[in-house]
Amino acid sequence: MTAFDLKIVTPDGLEYDGPAEELIVRTTNGDLGILANHVNCVAALGMGRATVVINGEKRYAACIGGMLSVIDGSVNLVPTTFEWADEIDAKRADASYERAQKVLGAKDSSDTDIRLAQARLRRALVRKSVASGK
Repeated sequence: MTAFDLKIVTPDGLEYDGPAEELIVRTTNGDLGILANHVNCVAALGMGRATVVINGEKRYAACIGGMLSVIDGSVNLVPTTFEWADEIDAKRADASYERAQKVLGAKDSSDTDIRLAQARLRRALVRKSVASGK
């Protein structure tokens, strides 16, 4: 399969810079697959699993928020959060999930607390799913 240049940069730094054969990410409008010679585009990222094929091997990551751009064959993924599956702290994701559940189950939670807990819950579920390989 033909490779393209892929750069993945988060607020914490460079996650990957090199060739890739395929990239699949969740955008705010659904999943988007990128192969070599993809048309130029820009898309807002949602929350979900990213699949990156490097040297014929699939790698998975939790990819949350940010932007994707494809310009003249170069792909730039600039997510707010990007964690390779083998680097996800499953215990931390479980703890975040439990904290969110407590807020959502409390009768005295404010609307703001509920919205923040819902977002935390979704992020934790993405991380748990990616870490478990499901």
